[in-house]
Amino acid sequence: MYTPEAIHFGADDLPFVDIGDGSMLKVLQVKRGEGLWIIENIFKAGYEVEKHKHTGPVWGYTTSGAWKYKEYDYVNRAGSFLYEPAGSVHTLQCIEDDTRVWFHMHGSNINLDADDNITSVVDGELTLEFYYAMCEAQGLPRPRVLVE
Repeated sequence: MYTPEAIHFGADDLPFVDIGDGSMLKVLQVKRGEGLWIIENIFKAGYEVEKHKHTGPVWGYTTSGAWKYKEYDYVNRAGSFLYEPAGSVHTLQCIEDDTRVWFHMHGSNINLDADDNITSVVDGELTLEFYYAMCEAQGLPRPRVLVE
């Protein structure tokens, strides 16, 4: 009888890559068949992710710092848990340096301009390709991301 084994990554097993202005990205897992992608970010104050719509649900957990969505009044701080249903639309803004957030996402982010026209679509596969490319560009070895 087959018994699957747990898979462990230590804090330093997967590197963070700079995604601009000193904000960082780490890709933890991509399950292509399920459209799942799990990432961790460290944002600097002022970093903004363009307005986007989710095609699947998203779970976010903040471990330090503070960030918000332009469209809402609440602020996500250390210990905050956020659920975003499929179809939700928002613009992420980081308001404190060294804000760490873990996101578990299904589907794609459909990026939108000010008039809600689609500018691009990002999913786990594209994010993984970007992560690998940034590791190479930043002189880091190719990480062993959990990919299925």
